[in-house]
Amino acid sequence: MKRVLVIHYSQTGQLSSVARSIAAPLEACADIEVVYEDLRPVNPYPFPWPFVRFINTFPESAHQVGCELHPLGVDADEDFDLIILAYQVWFLAPSIPVEAFLQSSTARQLLSGKSLVTVIACRNMWLMAQEKVKAHIERIGANHIGNIALTDAAGTAASFLSTPLWVLSGNKGPFPLGIPAAGVAPGEIERASRFGDALRLRLTGEHALDADVLQGLGAVRVNESLIASETIANRSFYIWGKLFRAAGGPDALLRVPLVWIYAVFLVIMILTVVPISAMVKMLLAPFTRKRIAQQKFYFAQPSGEDREHIL
Repeated sequence: MKRVLVIHYSQTGQLSSVARSIAAPLEACADIEVVYEDLRPVNPYPFPWPFVRFINTFPESAHQVGCELHPLGVDADEDFDLIILAYQVWFLAPSIPVEAFLQSSTARQLLSGKSLVTVIACRNMWLMAQEKVKAHIERIGANHIGNIALTDAAGTAASFLSTPLWVLSGNKGPFPLGIPAAGVAPGEIERASRFGDALRLRLTGEHALDADVLQGLGAVRVNESLIASETIANRSFYIWGKLFRAAGGPDALLRVPLVWIYAVFLVIMILTVVPISAMVKMLLAPFTRKRIAQQKFYFAQPSGEDREHIL
């Protein structure tokens, strides 16, 4: 009997739906046992988010400060043949509960030496968050065999509006004025079962469960126009986060006016820096094709972007 552990944290339920879609073919197999572990913060994060608390969460996210979690339902010394780690992206970092788990001694015991697949469901920017998760994976000593990244169907421009409306109101949309619904398309979530099919074949077959298991399935798509934007925004979150943290903890009164100042700055950055950096990238593309290709190849690993053999 093969054993699979699915670790996830989802506020809206979208990520949990993605994880269960991937795991469905594994659950349907009599030779595989699937165990779900939902990370539970001692002080739960709200959904929908109050605006001030939402912005006030980014300093700890950017500085990878974890939170206190309830004990897991599985023992740290339990053995699994595959672990699926599904996480949200908060301010270009893994969500704080997932960050807390990855920093724990329990994660080191559970993940060390184990085959691991990461799963992301987010608006569109996931590269920097995945780099931070990969650093944890390397430190822990897990075998990172695949990454799956599903992004919002609304696209980059429309999701600037639809995603904040969703997280601040709890309403997924569609919204007035033609603003499309937020989130990963239901069809994409359903089709995520193809990844579970590939994992099932490796777990129960003769071929090894290694880093080519998800290649050719369209597990990730690296948006080259967002690479520079993510790098700039990641640095901005870190610098502003230092200022917020210097003003005190998340409940410090001094952080409230900073929230409003930063919110204005963030809107200005989104409306100026992001499109300008994308335009500069486009203008320089003829001279940077090789470098961009190398970046895309790097960020797409270990699953790769090849879509020729999608099931």
